[in-house]
Amino acid sequence: MALAGCPDSFLHHPYHQDQVEQTPPVSPRDLAGPGFPAQPDRLTNHQEDDVDLEALVNDVSASLESLYPACSMQSETVPLLQNGQHARSQPPPSGTRSLQPQASPRLQVQRSQPVHILAVRRLQEEGEQFRTSSLPAIPNPFPELCGPGSPPLLTRGSLPPSQAAAKQDVKIFSEDGTSKVVEILADMTARDLCQLLVYRSHCVDDNSWTLVEHHPHLGLERYLEDHELVVQVESTLASDSKFLFRKNYAKYEFFKNPTNFFPEQMVTWCQQPNGGHNQLLQNFLNCSSCPEIQGFLHVKDLGKKSWRKLYVCLRRSGLYCSTKGVSKEPRHLQLLAGLEDSSIFSLIAGRKQYCAPTDYGFCIKPNKVRSETKELRLLCAEDEQGRTCWMTACRLLKYGMLLYQNYRIPPQRKPLLPSFQTPVRSVSENSLVAMDFSGQTGRVIENPAEAQSAALEEGHAWRKRSTRMNILSSQSPLQPSTLSTVIHRTQHWFHGHISREESHRIIKQQGLVDGLFLLRDSQSNPKAFVLTLCHHQKIKNFQILPCEDDGQIYFSLDDGNTKFSDLIQLVDFYQLNKGVLPCKLRHHCIRVAL
Repeated sequence: MALAGCPDSFLHHPYHQDQVEQTPPVSPRDLAGPGFPAQPDRLTNHQEDDVDLEALVNDVSASLESLYPACSMQSETVPLLQNGQHARSQPPPSGTRSLQPQASPRLQVQRSQPVHILAVRRLQEEGEQFRTSSLPAIPNPFPELCGPGSPPLLTRGSLPPSQAAAKQDVKIFSEDGTSKVVEILADMTARDLCQLLVYRSHCVDDNSWTLVEHHPHLGLERYLEDHELVVQVESTLASDSKFLFRKNYAKYEFFKNPTNFFPEQMVTWCQQPNGGHNQLLQNFLNCSSCPEIQGFLHVKDLGKKSWRKLYVCLRRSGLYCSTKGVSKEPRHLQLLAGLEDSSIFSLIAGRKQYCAPTDYGFCIKPNKVRSETKELRLLCAEDEQGRTCWMTACRLLKYGMLLYQNYRIPPQRKPLLPSFQTPVRSVSENSLVAMDFSGQTGRVIENPAEAQSAALEEGHAWRKRSTRMNILSSQSPLQPSTLSTVIHRTQHWFHGHISREESHRIIKQQGLVDGLFLLRDSQSNPKAFVLTLCHHQKIKNFQILPCEDDGQIYFSLDDGNTKFSDLIQLVDFYQLNKGVLPCKLRHHCIRVAL
């Protein structure tokens, strides 16, 4: 069979040959389109060209449908008629052609245009509804990034949360005024940032480092809890507020010695606990219990400069004051501040800035307040123990079990954070072993007690040798050793020329715990030193005087009864022995330059 106007190459198409074998012979009259009379001579009539062109387009469309089976399922039910337009009626049965009425000359001109272009456009419009299943499948080189049935593309949310989290720069200040800009993740907590700073500053991570939220314009500061998000807290800071990196040994001290933080006369219970003070913290952490902290506080009126001394009680629902003496009846209690949407701050300079009656002030600051002082609830206690009790109770009632989890979790989290982990000792020290060279051959000391005693003996022998060498090299035997007078200045616990008030401020900032100490130069005696020590939340000062024995200069705390060649030896001794001090030296105040 041959079609008029059909190229010879189309006759050799395999699909067309199959159709020719299966289709009965059709006369040229049957191939004529609707409204086009068949003529015996194709070359003398242009209408027959239009009929042959339409038949050719239909065969091309059938060939394309055979190549795209998914598309042919739709095109079989919606045939292409008259310039690529879909028929609105039901399609005729396959193998038959229905005759249509005579088309107008306008339609004849439209049919004489290149219809195959519109057929290709139709395929492009329907290309989104089918897949080229006849094409070979391309293997996915990253199957782990795509789930079953999902396209091999990285879409929003397909990355792990740690990689998709946004990053932000945070500026951290140290006590000496230096600062460092750290890039952190949006979900990084205060504890994680402290570990990162400890790791970069090469400090010892003893779970006592904290971030301080400092507001100089308000005269307030507080320690961030370990679980708080740094980025979230930073969003509430004013322009001149900042973060400080500081030690706080008293952060979880109330879990170890609760009776020192909660005096018996200040704590009451709705139901008396069975275990007394042994279950004190358990009742605070238990949501079903109703602990109360009660006592007198100086309260500043909102928006005024006056202070009033009121009887105040602290409950889970908030801080209340009594309008009638010490009565705690509901009709006599007035709400001062809530704890849910507020934070507890300590006053830095309450007397100077707020005319506070005492130096032991604290504040309940709403989180929405940035630089205004009208909504600050300012309070003052009579002593440091009272202020610590009120602030600690506010933390326990506000956070509850989160504080206990922060206290217990850090030792368990260290294996999970190897990048932030800091060794307690240096790497070089960990690679050393204790040796004994007293015999003909050296041996490794495996007993820890024997190794410690050998290290102490070696240290004392080294100090004696250095002292003897300095005396021989000095011009006069009565001249003190140069090394013993300056070696202590390299230690973290020595703070140089600072005043008594400054030393007390540093002790208070880093936590009023037993055994917290620092050494400084004496202001009254230029040759003496002062040991500032905290005991029972009180700060005491002990003078270290130089004394001479056999032409040698020693240092002593007890008028020469116990002598030490330098201050390092003195500190080492009182860390192991109480001596004349009220307690052993446990923690030293330290300042780290970032």
